[in-house]
Amino acid sequence: MKHFILWCVVLCSSQACLALEPYVQGDKVPGPDLSAQLDQVDRKLQAAGFTVVGRHTPPGLPGHASLVVTDPDMLAAVRSLGGPAIVAAAIRVGLQSDGTLSYMNPEYWYRAYLRGQYPAAQAAAQSVQQRLARTLGSGPGFGGNVPDGDLANYRYMFGMERFDSANSLLATHTSFEEALKAVQDNLSQGVGATRRVYEVVMPGNKTAVFGVAMNDPGDGEGWWVNKIGAGHMAGLPYEVFIVDNKVYALYARYRIALAWPALGMGQFMRIVNAPEAIRNTLTRVAGGTAH
Repeated sequence: MKHFILWCVVLCSSQACLALEPYVQGDKVPGPDLSAQLDQVDRKLQAAGFTVVGRHTPPGLPGHASLVVTDPDMLAAVRSLGGPAIVAAAIRVGLQSDGTLSYMNPEYWYRAYLRGQYPAAQAAAQSVQQRLARTLGSGPGFGGNVPDGDLANYRYMFGMERFDSANSLLATHTSFEEALKAVQDNLSQGVGATRRVYEVVMPGNKTAVFGVAMNDPGDGEGWWVNKIGAGHMAGLPYEVFIVDNKVYALYARYRIALAWPALGMGQFMRIVNAPEAIRNTLTRVAGGTAH
């Protein structure tokens, strides 16, 4: 036991063992209601140089919302990296009707989403982090923690999915243009009780990402988020992304665990049906064949 404790001390004293949390608590937002609070945060973010691309107010999560923005330098980094880096295009801010504000921790999410390419985008990521802190406040991190060195290859536990797991693929089309049209059309039609929250398209390198609201009262995000913690609104909405002619969504045993890394196995078992329900819904959005 003495040797084990010593090993832990040595291991965790290294910089590679720095633990990161997925969210940062911001300053409280005054206002008579959630809509007015969102307007206020929207204006602050635009004044700080961010572009607001979407709002997410899930009907199954009353009193909760997220605001989605992009940053020009981060978009340039994503465009330069190409491929699945497109999933990192959006920056999410969570808000509750009591004024509680939070935002995604850029270093945490970009290390996970960009993986080995993170160093090439690190300067842009740090700029985003600093401006979010100046604009929205910089309180404590929360949501659980993951060693920074583990995020590039993150999975919740042995045998579960990682970022590049095969079952993240939803559909294959004949071209990027066909894939893009399928997702856009299906979201416009509200297939599977979904709604488009935001859209970022980079036709030059044949990539795109969409934020998707899943509003079905039976298997939409309301039922499973309420079971594991609606305070993590800066983890939503879920993404569908296109690379060339293929449409993907990160499988939920990865994507939910990344957004709620402190979940116990008992909590996870309460939403055991969520991963396939999400995959089936997003497969329909992608123009594929659901199970």
